[in-house]
Amino acid sequence: MTWKTIRLELARTADHPNGSSAHAYVFRVPLNDEGFIEPEALKQAEKRPVVRRFWPGEADQSGVVIASPKGWAFSYQIGDDDDEVIFRLKDHPLKVGEYLTITEANGSELPFRVISCHE
Repeated sequence: MTWKTIRLELARTADHPNGSSAHAYVFRVPLNDEGFIEPEALKQAEKRPVVRRFWPGEADQSGVVIASPKGWAFSYQIGDDDDEVIFRLKDHPLKVGEYLTITEANGSELPFRVISCHE
């Protein structure tokens, strides 16, 4: 198990046909050799699994990576009103080139691509 810093950037959408590096998340989580989050290591290190959300025209947001009833999520405040759920992350490795879908707090689903993953 190794703690890794991962950068996600917005993949192709109707509004961004080439994707967008300005719409991004950077987060730090413990990964096993296959690229999956280690749940026990994450639970034991409450303050280490941090996330930053970068979005044009909005202030950056800082939060934590949590296990929620809906799966892994980014959370910026106590409670689940602002949680952004990462669709089926337990089934997808965090490796460069992989795609993830994040459901934002407002319910919109957006595709993201893993751009980097390093210690």
